Amino acid sequence: MLTCLCWVELRKRTALNSPDIFMKKALLILATLSVGVSFAQAADAPIGYTDTPIIPGQKWHVHDPDRPIPKIVTPGTTFSHSAPAPSDAVILFDGHDLSKWKNGNKPAGWKVENGYMEVVPGSGSIQTREQFGDFQLHLEFATPHKVEGNSQGRGNSGVIIYGKYEVQVLDSWNNRTYADGQAGAMYGHRPPLANASMVPGAWQSYDIIFEAPRWKDGKNIKKANVTVIHNGVVLHHKQEYPGPTRHRGVGNYDQEHAPKGPIQLQDHSNPMRFRNIWIRSLGNYDE
Repeated sequence: MLTCLCWVELRKRTALNSPDIFMKKALLILATLSVGVSFAQAADAPIGYTDTPIIPGQKWHVHDPDRPIPKIVTPGTTFSHSAPAPSDAVILFDGHDLSKWKNGNKPAGWKVENGYMEVVPGSGSIQTREQFGDFQLHLEFATPHKVEGNSQGRGNSGVIIYGKYEVQVLDSWNNRTYADGQAGAMYGHRPPLANASMVPGAWQSYDIIFEAPRWKDGKNIKKANVTVIHNGVVLHHKQEYPGPTRHRGVGNYDQEHAPKGPIQLQDHSNPMRFRNIWIRSLGNYDE
């Protein structure tokens, strides 16, 4: 339709006794339109992989470009933002220092200012000094206010439980990527039920409940599962991981690990910010 309108307008403005001028202008308009269409098609092109394994129990490849994108749900202005920690919680970050965190055998290399910690790109991921079993975790994050990059290169980090089971952190505000890699995804396994992301730079909340896997006599008898609430919107409820998270792959439970582990925050070369991080053990009934 746009091409036809341009053509009619060009005929009106070009004298019929100047066929060469008419044809030159027509070709220029058609070339411009074709470039615009190419850019639009590129922007709408699927993002992901088709040469990856099929996820067990699903019909989708890991990071499948054809997997449906979760619906957008606009969250309330605030949910658990700035929520004070319960009396039995361990304060992992109170806005003052990184004493509860490390980078391997080194001190955590992220910077602390204005009540938040910020990734120093290239300094490495950080993990808690203490280890945890089944837990309830609260944290708040902000993606960079200045939008740079796209897809997985934009506002990327992750909450990697035990350094194995990832809940994706990403700027998913108007940022197309593969469904199982957007904000709140069980990375490489299951997309969130909804996209509850806020605008870049806004503080957002994650409330995560995690149950660790169990083994008996070397055999896995319970898979890890997670519940994730993002800005007050449930993204997963007791969903099982097929195994430790893999990029472009599928994990398994062939390798037994301890029932406790650290909480890791990922350095993915984006200056992500985190604040108000606390965790509490779930405990058991009748104890």
